[in-house]
Amino acid sequence: MPMKLRLQLFEFEDLPWFPQVIRAGMMDYLRFMITALGTYQPIVPLLHQALRQTGQTRLLELGAGAGGGTAPLLRRLQATGLPAATVTLTDLYPQPLAWQTLQAQTPGLRYELAPVDATAVAAGLTGFRTIFSAFHHFSPPAAEAILADAVRQRAGIGVFEGAGKHWAEILLACTVLPVAQLLITPFIRPFRFSRLFFTYAVPLIPLFTIWDGCVSILRMYPPAQLLALAHRADAAGTFRWQAGVVRHWWGPKVTYLIGVPTETEG
Repeated sequence: MPMKLRLQLFEFEDLPWFPQVIRAGMMDYLRFMITALGTYQPIVPLLHQALRQTGQTRLLELGAGAGGGTAPLLRRLQATGLPAATVTLTDLYPQPLAWQTLQAQTPGLRYELAPVDATAVAAGLTGFRTIFSAFHHFSPPAAEAILADAVRQRAGIGVFEGAGKHWAEILLACTVLPVAQLLITPFIRPFRFSRLFFTYAVPLIPLFTIWDGCVSILRMYPPAQLLALAHRADAAGTFRWQAGVVRHWWGPKVTYLIGVPTETEG
């Protein structure tokens, strides 16, 4: 049964004092799983349409974390009608070590070393803005500010969460996914001894991943709330907004919000 409520709560990875080595281990796991499962492949047609409407070939990813799912998504765009597509990864807490590995493997992938605040993006950072698996981290005022900044700068924006906000997903986060994390951690690259140590010897990475995974679902905005945020951020109605849920062919869902400036529509 889908959840309609949203609880703010907190995630450990958001806390400024949270150890970077644990945060990086959690982000590496998330990136590995999103990539391996092809979590965001169902939204490729939506991105195609938004990029055509805005005349863009460049994606500017905000709150990129370790870059989970970005590389296969970019390759899919390039292979399905947008060969010139590029993506620039940004984050308030940049992760250049993880991004360098992705850049070496993915033509057209770049990154910004300086911290980037998603609520006030520098004018020089252009492109269609995307946020994958991160929008739920922001409180309603901050989330509205992210959308308002995109509206103010006339930059199209897409918000994507790799879940459908369902109670069953919390059950998976507490049972199946922790087992999967223990099994796949030795295969995550780039290799880090710290990741092994804090997964098996002192299992802080799995424990914090369970908490943050459950809370992230509880913090997710369902489509109706995403649209409400968008309309408040765009009180003048200068963007066209759509929100909904798309299903992966093998079951999992992606919740999305997309906004494009109305005058750029073809």
